[in-house]
Amino acid sequence: MSAWDVYMAEAVGLALSADVASSSNPRVGCVIVDPHGAVVGRGHHRGAGTPHAEVEALAEAGDRAAGATAVVTLEPCRHTGRTGPCTEVLVAAGVHRVVYAVDDPGVDEGGGAEVLRAAGVEVVSGVLQDEASYANRAWTHARRLGRPLVTLKTAMSLDGRVADAAGGPTPITGPESRGYAHALRGIVDAIAVGTGTVLADDPQLTARAPDAGGAVRQPLRVVVGRTPVSPTARIRDGQAPTLVHASRDLQALMRELSARDVEHLLVEGGPTLAAAFLDAGLVDEVLWFVAPVVLGAGPVALPTLDRRQDVAVRSVRVMGEDVVVEGMVDVHRDR
Repeated sequence: MSAWDVYMAEAVGLALSADVASSSNPRVGCVIVDPHGAVVGRGHHRGAGTPHAEVEALAEAGDRAAGATAVVTLEPCRHTGRTGPCTEVLVAAGVHRVVYAVDDPGVDEGGGAEVLRAAGVEVVSGVLQDEASYANRAWTHARRLGRPLVTLKTAMSLDGRVADAAGGPTPITGPESRGYAHALRGIVDAIAVGTGTVLADDPQLTARAPDAGGAVRQPLRVVVGRTPVSPTARIRDGQAPTLVHASRDLQALMRELSARDVEHLLVEGGPTLAAAFLDAGLVDEVLWFVAPVVLGAGPVALPTLDRRQDVAVRSVRVMGEDVVVEGMVDVHRDR
């Protein structure tokens, strides 16, 4: 265990508290620790064009930053974009040491650690790397692989069904799980369903606020498939942007979504689309909701797949009366 773990845990918490406009902006937290171990400054990045976490934390610390340690979740940037380089600000403030969790994968932004070392600043990297990486997994993934992070969400009964024998909209999970799903919609950049789901369920695919107050950022709604979508479908209601991808070419879809700056795609259904993403090797993580009900008949969560795919389970939680399994798919395969 590193001596900096406690401070980095606080910085990760600050990063997660950031209400950034989209996943295209990294979630970054920073704390300034004086030589006596007291936290004298805190900050987090609030979105494109706003001060970076280091700048905000240094502003709070003021003169107390001289000789202090900056603990930050992402390697300080070295380039000038909408804001100036954080490396210059840290050096100018007289920071003695920088401790960070994750290397910045950007071609222009990365390399800040070497700039700091060249300026005489001690640098420690890799502290709570897994925790900090998870907070920015979509942002990092898109930069490393050039396509969105894909989360496959499924809600099913104990006998593995996603609807009853009628095949139409079937409430399966409880209110806690549904509330969590709507919160997730407000975080991702896009939601995808197949044309079969649009025909059967006529979903709106919007993120709803947990209460009547406050605006919710709406993700791009994506419909995949060759079947025409009715102009009266709720997905065309103008409540959120909509893309109809009239093709089964998922690689082409990934390219189109990347061109639209989509970095986190939530695949919600149905079974045919879910299987297509899995068979194409495009699912990065799963969110599997299992409800305590046996439907006895109806469509199953997945048809036959081309091959087995392993999942590294990250968590198993009870949510209301449901069980939620979260995991990463085939994490060792480079795709």
